[in-house]
Order: sequence, then structure tokens, then C-alpha cells
Amino acid sequence: MRIQLLGPLSAEVDGGSFVPTAGKPRQILSLMALYAGRVVPVPLLMDEIWRTEPPASALSTMQTYILQLRRRIGSAMAPGSPCSAKDVLATRHGGYLLQLPDGGLDVHDYERLVRAGQAAFETGDDEVAARQFRSALELWQGSALVDVRVGPILEIEIRRLEESRLVTVERRIDADLRLGRHAELIAELTDLTARHPKHEGLHSQVMVALYRSGRQAAALEIYRRLRERLIEELGLEPSPQLQRLHRAMLAVDPQLDVQAGPRRTSTFDLFAA
Repeated sequence: MRIQLLGPLSAEVDGGSFVPTAGKPRQILSLMALYAGRVVPVPLLMDEIWRTEPPASALSTMQTYILQLRRRIGSAMAPGSPCSAKDVLATRHGGYLLQLPDGGLDVHDYERLVRAGQAAFETGDDEVAARQFRSALELWQGSALVDVRVGPILEIEIRRLEESRLVTVERRIDADLRLGRHAELIAELTDLTARHPKHEGLHSQVMVALYRSGRQAAALEIYRRLRERLIEELGLEPSPQLQRLHRAMLAVDPQLDVQAGPRRTSTFDLFAA
């Protein structure tokens, strides 16, 4: 069995899909998958589906949705399967439990690879860190649950996943910068900063990549444009870290040279207090 949430919803067992077509069962399956291995209380499922206004028939309707999901799982399972749909989507006191095998959920695989990448990053093994982060990011097939109508619980979980994705991109770029791959990163970072126009971490990375590629003027221009944007839109100066990075570039500080090895820091924190 394999469920994928990092992109369009996909759910297969024994080669057969059991993704529901109706909106609310898709929400339930998505939430159950995110909490796989844990009992999901019925009130939490109701909050996701109906927010604060469940109908009088909410409990019986929820039971119908669970029954529909079990039927789809059962129909997709191969004859002679060692477990039943009731084993996969089990009823527990106060809620339901979705049981998946190891490697059965792309979110779990993503988080495992991120942990491995972070551990390598913190010990200075940048090659391994970059490779693990890259493998984690390759699991994404678009925005999380891009084709599922979401309620308040899934909305929070999707924001968490998307923020984790962006942080992982930053850490992977940090590892690549520490490996001296600055020139190869410029195009990617130019795109990222265009999509995240006030993200200081990404801007610090493109500044460093440009500076190390012999493009000091372009790096300083990135800072100037970001500073103008922050002042005009938020009434804020850039952070102290970014200001120190800017001053270091003006002074041609040798700390800006490639520094691979056991540096437990990001590009953005290079000039943190």
C-alpha cells in the first residue's frame, strides 16, 4: 500500500487505486494518512469536514464515509490479501486508525530523508546532506494535496509541510554553497527569490552565490532592491544578519569565501550575532 500527499492525492494497494472521487471522503483519507498509525478522533474528523457547524446527522454521515473508504480499499486489494480493509482502516474507541506499512506514505519518507540530511549537515558532511535533501525534495510532485478541498485541520498541516519544504530547499542550497557550487545555483535562486520576494534567507543565498561568482555589483543590487521592498511594504529595515552580510561584501570580507566542512550554520546565519 502506498499513499502520496506531496502533490495530487494518490492511494494504491496491490496496483489498484482507492482514491475517492467525492470531496469529503478525499479529505478524510488525506487526514487519516497524515496521522497514519495514530487514532484520529471522530471530533477532529468532523472539524475538518464541517468546521464548527456539523449537521445533526454528522456522526452517521461520518460512518458512511468510512464505510465507503473501506469498500474502495477492499475493492482495490488483490484476492487472498493477508489483511482486510477493516484491518487497514480500523475502528478504535473514539475514532479511526489507518495502518500503513513502512514506506507506505511519501510524507514519512520525506521527513526521514530530511532528518538524515540535517544530521549530515550538522556534522559537516555536505555531500551527503545535499544528496539527502535533494532526494527528499524529489518526492514532491507539486503543492501538497493540490487536488483536495481542505478544511481547517488539513490547511494547518499543508502549511506545515510547505514551510518544511522551503526550509529543506534552503538547507540543500546551504550545503551546495559550502561545496562551492555557487555558479550552478544562481538561476535556481533567482527564481526562488522572485517567488518569495521578502524571504531574507533566500536573498542572502543568492547574494553569496553571485558574490562568489565574481558578481559583487549584482549581489549588492539584490540587497538594495530587497531593502527598498521591505521599507516600502513593511516599514522595516533588513535584519541585522543581512545588514552584516551586506557590509561584509562591501569590505570584501574573507569569511565570504567558500567554507566547506563542519560549520553548523546556514548562509543566512553566517553573520549572526
